[in-house]
Amino acid sequence: MANDYFFCGVGGSGMLPLAMIVQAQGNRIAGSDRSRDQGRTPEKFAWLEAHGVTLHPQDGSGVTRPEQIVVATGAVEDTVPDIGAARRAGARIVTRPELLSQLFNAAPTSIGVAGTSGKSTITGMIAWMLHRASRAPTVMNGAVMKNFADADHPFASALVGGPDLFVSEVDESDGSIARYDPTVAVVSNISLDHKSMEELRDLFGGFTARARTAVLNLDNPETAALAQRMVETGRGDAVLTFALGNDAADLAAHDLEPLATGIRFELAERASGARRPVTLAVPGAHNVANALAALAAVRALDVPLDEAVAALETFAGIRRRMETVGAANGVAVIDDFAHNPDKIAATLKTLHAFDGRLLVLFQPHGFGPLKLMKREFIEGFAGLLRPDDVLLMPEPVYYGGTTDRSVSSGDIAEGVRAAGRQAEALPTREACGDRLVELARPGDRIVIMGARDDTLSTFAADLLARLG
Repeated sequence: MANDYFFCGVGGSGMLPLAMIVQAQGNRIAGSDRSRDQGRTPEKFAWLEAHGVTLHPQDGSGVTRPEQIVVATGAVEDTVPDIGAARRAGARIVTRPELLSQLFNAAPTSIGVAGTSGKSTITGMIAWMLHRASRAPTVMNGAVMKNFADADHPFASALVGGPDLFVSEVDESDGSIARYDPTVAVVSNISLDHKSMEELRDLFGGFTARARTAVLNLDNPETAALAQRMVETGRGDAVLTFALGNDAADLAAHDLEPLATGIRFELAERASGARRPVTLAVPGAHNVANALAALAAVRALDVPLDEAVAALETFAGIRRRMETVGAANGVAVIDDFAHNPDKIAATLKTLHAFDGRLLVLFQPHGFGPLKLMKREFIEGFAGLLRPDDVLLMPEPVYYGGTTDRSVSSGDIAEGVRAAGRQAEALPTREACGDRLVELARPGDRIVIMGARDDTLSTFAADLLARLG
């Protein structure tokens, strides 16, 4: 029987794909979004309406009936008008993690992709390999998968397949990873991000313990320790490992060779002793690690390795993952989702494989992460920026509320300058854009970094137009 769902924040990167999957199951979808009310990303909301989603202002006016199921992003607070309206109407309220985990756990076979970094890319790689292998996966990603994007599906962060196989990113930042019972649990890496290391060890340990097969990275100390614990507790046969340059791993990569359009490496499979060349169309050693994780995941579902590699070599990437927007007057503009120290490091290392000064605009995704990872942000930028690179930072994304704002972009920039690198904090993103145009010269690469703000891509495109 069809249900009526109301998604609060329906245009969000996590909500939109979930709404599409729920709609494909025969349910009716409505929703609201603060971005729509503010006139941001109108093309996204026009697309949603064209695909049968009824949109309302985020003022509670769309929630009027007890039979509606209201989906909230995370914290369910009565101060959100739609939530208050749901309580008054007697409508059922579920959080996004609750709904997604219910769909995930209902599938007979599932792959959960977790870790501090790489989740969206690994999920996209797995989706493409399973799709090409005719496994008809249903996939929930937090970012647009280019292989599935076309004129009718510009926001292809979900793939609607059959009911028997569900692939999803799994988030540890809100603790919701504890809700998922995967057939295959992939953990790319574990490092400080939103929670303490002790909390993270407990969450990821439980996640892998509930899986039939765990795919773990031997290059990361925390995931390597997780693999070792599984061996010590008699579950060694349930572990598939991957690593760069380490033949102790079930899948290893050797002889990495950066290319202008991607990266080439030699894949070694421990079980068969076979080695074969692989060429990815996405750059960076981190994407080689992502590819190994994805290959191990589909191998756990018995996809032949040759078939998986052939599909992987045609993987086109994920939107806003080191995505080249274009070039004008000898200056390239790159749009990138990097927002924590690990992701930032991966991007800077990859871009520094080729010549050219980097002009980096980093928009933090909140004051909380700046305070939690102040030292890691400063050390990361100071250690990886070259002397002629320039870091520019506006203040973090801030939508109001009682967030602790004691650590600002200025504190990060000051620390980076104290370490001998060029960094400036400016009051607004627009001011940073003006400064980038002023600084840019032929041969430079401008990198727009940040998360949780769809307008960053628009900003990058507008910046390219100004450079031209």
